[in-house]
Amino acid sequence: MAKKLITFGEVMMRLSPPGYEKFSQASSFELVYGGGEANVAISCAYLGMKAAHVTRFPDNALGKAATQFLRKHWLSTEQVIYGDDMIGKYFLEKGAVHRPSEVIYEREGSSFSLITPSMVNWEVVLKDADWFHWTGITPAISEGAAQCCLDAINTANKLGITVSGDINSRSNMWKYGKSMQEVIPELVKNCDVVITSSRGIREMFGLGELDDKFQSLAKQLITLFPNIKKVVKKTRRTISASHHQIQGKLWSGEAYIKSEMLNITHIIDRVGTGDAFAAGLIYGLLHYDDARAIEFASAACALKHTVPGDVNTVSLQNVQSLMDGDTSGAIRR
Repeated sequence: MAKKLITFGEVMMRLSPPGYEKFSQASSFELVYGGGEANVAISCAYLGMKAAHVTRFPDNALGKAATQFLRKHWLSTEQVIYGDDMIGKYFLEKGAVHRPSEVIYEREGSSFSLITPSMVNWEVVLKDADWFHWTGITPAISEGAAQCCLDAINTANKLGITVSGDINSRSNMWKYGKSMQEVIPELVKNCDVVITSSRGIREMFGLGELDDKFQSLAKQLITLFPNIKKVVKKTRRTISASHHQIQGKLWSGEAYIKSEMLNITHIIDRVGTGDAFAAGLIYGLLHYDDARAIEFASAACALKHTVPGDVNTVSLQNVQSLMDGDTSGAIRR
């Protein structure tokens, strides 16, 4: 029976100039939808898992269109909530070669930012789930979103559901009176799997020294929060906006495992690659041992760089082939 994943977070409208045009050149925008947690759920659905996303959309045509986008990509939308009248947006100017991408957010006052804990019955939402996933972006949006996230984690713990958090949050998003240092530790302490970075561990938890390596910091994080079973990192080496290298790293509490470095020489779309990594990790840990799981996550992440839009729509076969060394890109007939 297919494993079931539940994710929670905002889904935004993404507006981009065609191709690699700058904002100043654009006379039209390409529209897709995306959000970190929903991207993870969609990726897992394309890998063959059951997946549902919990979010809140405006009660208007845009909210319905965003819901249709989730359904189109194999997600259950039974737990989507509707209310208020604004959908979050972000504007993406895609970089190329030595020109970086630029993002402008417009999400304050969005329908999702106004969510409250009473709107979600997590006992019902998480029934029969195998995994719950959240990111550090969600609790940064509003106090209501943070409390909903905490309620979800606590309910998942009670039901024996594995919880993962991707907590590389952005400090400039915290605008409602609380800092990530106040909120994130309470959410992380009852997670089973944490995806983060060396910098994230230092900044959010005050652990380690500036020159401490990831393995040492991961050990310190598990010592602080013994419920955590695995701490995972994605290392990205940026040669140019069009050429990156990706490697996954995992500390299991007993072993430090690194994937092979994958060379990505022709990037189509950089957005959503971290979510593809998280989705690959979730699928991998549910189906493989730790070493193969981190290879699977890295391969899924690398393939997302070839897919336009926020979401990774590659198949299980695509990821397995790359993980097993097939980098040819040969036509399949």
